[in-house]
Amino acid sequence: MPEIPKEEYILRCTSACAGCSSSLVLRYVFKAAGPDSVLVVPACCTSVIQGIYPNTAMNIPVYNVAFASAAAVASGMSTAFRTMGRKTNVICYAGDGGTVDIGIQALSGALERGTDFLYICYDNEAYSNTGMQRSGGTPLGARTTTTPCGKKDNKKDLDRIVAAHNLPYMATACSAYPLDLYKKVKKALSIPGPKFIHILAPCPPGWRFPSAETIEMGKLAVKTGMWVLYEREYGTFSLNGASKAAMKKRLPVRDYLTRQGRFKGIDEETIGILQQTVDRNMDRYAREVEGIC
Repeated sequence: MPEIPKEEYILRCTSACAGCSSSLVLRYVFKAAGPDSVLVVPACCTSVIQGIYPNTAMNIPVYNVAFASAAAVASGMSTAFRTMGRKTNVICYAGDGGTVDIGIQALSGALERGTDFLYICYDNEAYSNTGMQRSGGTPLGARTTTTPCGKKDNKKDLDRIVAAHNLPYMATACSAYPLDLYKKVKKALSIPGPKFIHILAPCPPGWRFPSAETIEMGKLAVKTGMWVLYEREYGTFSLNGASKAAMKKRLPVRDYLTRQGRFKGIDEETIGILQQTVDRNMDRYAREVEGIC
């Protein structure tokens, strides 16, 4: 991928699990952001994979903060930098637990205030760092340590909540499509004001699939429509890459679910509900592309 810089800002000494897609995401986020950046990280897997004090795998400044406070900390940090006349990129990098659940109040406040920052939610669909407990981002039917018989609730629609704040740029991405991810981070950082990117980050130990299949699992999520790649720029909605193809022809969600141990024992009714949800969402996106809604 010649468009992506060769410089590395995450080093080869992380404490990540084998096949960790969040490490891949961070690698391309850093390449897009460059050295004049700071990373604000609440409690999450990233607090661990950066390394054990006093060593670190991160080659840019990282601030580890309380679970609920990442967006609030970034607001103050961004204001301070801008007051000093600095264009330093302020990036929040938080998991679904710290975004969909615990951090959503601070995120909403920062978006409402028009904070000049980029908030990235890397979504592994559970509290993976503390043993795979269910989060608001866990999909229906998934087994976690707190939903051993399968989650009974639908995944919270974080993107529609964020979109209601009418920010200038928001997007989705997936670790399996690094060039798409890189371009979206690059674009987001070129736009003033609050930006949000929601990234699917498959987790081998939590989702219970072989670590060598991380990229394949991310691509399956997109090809089945369980995850959709899109951008919303100043209110204009567009589908990206593989999701355009999935709009016309996509794999059944069963192909995605049966590859993961977390969906072991899922019943036909739940599979049907998930398929209907995907079909309904894709119909809604098709109408948005056409400007109908």
